[in-house]
Amino acid sequence: MKTLIENATVVLPGGSAEVSVVIDGDKIVDIDPAIQLQVDETIDASGLHLLPGVIDDQVHFRDPGLTEKEDLHTGSRACAKGGVTTFLEMPNTKPTTTTDEALLAKLELASSKSLVNYGFYIGATTDNVAELKRARRTPGIKIFIGSSTGNMLVDEQAALERIFAETTLPITAHCEDETTVRNNQKRYANETDIAFHSKIRDHEAALIATKRAIDLAHRHDHRFHVLHVSTGAEADLLPDSKRLITAEVCPHHLFFNVDDYARLGSRVQMNPSIKNREDNEQLWQALLDGRIQIVATDHAPHTLEQKAQPYPKSPSGLPAVENSLPLMLDQVNAGRCTIEQVVSWMCDSPARIWDIINKGRIEIGCDADLVLVDMTAKQTITDETQETKSRWSPWHGTELTGWPVTTWVMGHRVFHDGQIDTSKYGSEAQYDPQLGGYWAGR
Repeated sequence: MKTLIENATVVLPGGSAEVSVVIDGDKIVDIDPAIQLQVDETIDASGLHLLPGVIDDQVHFRDPGLTEKEDLHTGSRACAKGGVTTFLEMPNTKPTTTTDEALLAKLELASSKSLVNYGFYIGATTDNVAELKRARRTPGIKIFIGSSTGNMLVDEQAALERIFAETTLPITAHCEDETTVRNNQKRYANETDIAFHSKIRDHEAALIATKRAIDLAHRHDHRFHVLHVSTGAEADLLPDSKRLITAEVCPHHLFFNVDDYARLGSRVQMNPSIKNREDNEQLWQALLDGRIQIVATDHAPHTLEQKAQPYPKSPSGLPAVENSLPLMLDQVNAGRCTIEQVVSWMCDSPARIWDIINKGRIEIGCDADLVLVDMTAKQTITDETQETKSRWSPWHGTELTGWPVTTWVMGHRVFHDGQIDTSKYGSEAQYDPQLGGYWAGR
């Protein structure tokens, strides 16, 4: 089916322009076509903006093993609603994704459950370098340098050296120094005020681990991506490192700080923890000046019943995938950034950094992963309207201006006018068992 989207302001790699875009099947086949072009469907997008689909390179969809919190279907529904057409999911499920066999099982599971494109990291352990070396159907390797349990915690130097030295896939990591965190836990062992979470997982814990990982990457000449930068001090480590080192920030570290614990409690309990108001400003500046290249969510839901446990029993993590694009579009309307910058941070840069072929841009030949947004639409985030299985948001009650209207994944409309279309998912366009997924041009 050939579809013409006309009269939208289209965010192209070279800037925004009012041009028509033609999609045929799963591809973008023309931009600014001849007026006599014959199509099957014409969409008048007057007053709207057409963006590439968002690529969220850090989500926890809890499937398999923890599906009371989220699963691949509910998480992908939230993606469709939020304009996220591709997600990369983390390996700390049950069982963990630390073998090629587990990776293939997850790909197969997603092929029957996901509404959007997907990929899965393989997780590092202290002794699975052989699995990491032979893994191919994955965007990269995830290391938990802190904030994990069992054999997915890798903080011994010898194990880290071996992973960076002997593997070739890009590496990403959760960077919090486990020794610092444990020492702080002992120091504040009797504290039950949730604000102490940011004292236990403090600036120093993040800075020590990020320095350590960047040093490993430089010494072993290995591509490394710093997940969820939470401090201005970490951002100061990033200049002049772009050849090997890239980084991202999450909405909760841009918008929340320790002052919000009194209002939101465990809803903003995260690892790494939220920090100070000054860190918010420093992270925004690092994003604007290019030291940080990606905005991703670290979508990691728990049920409200689980979050309601008294600290420190309350788990860390929050849902964000369906609201991340509106949060950033609202900042465009506030004058803090441009829509072209948002597309760079949430669409183009993730595709380039993770070698995702034919995605993240509106160009002829690219996949028809698109989102039409109304920059004037005002909506209030409410717990009751969330698609995530956990059915809550830390931004409950927040009014934002700028929302997705329609989302296409591989040319198929999965969200339109508030409704999710579940008539087609697990398609061959999303999963090829010979190649291993959408991103398989690697």
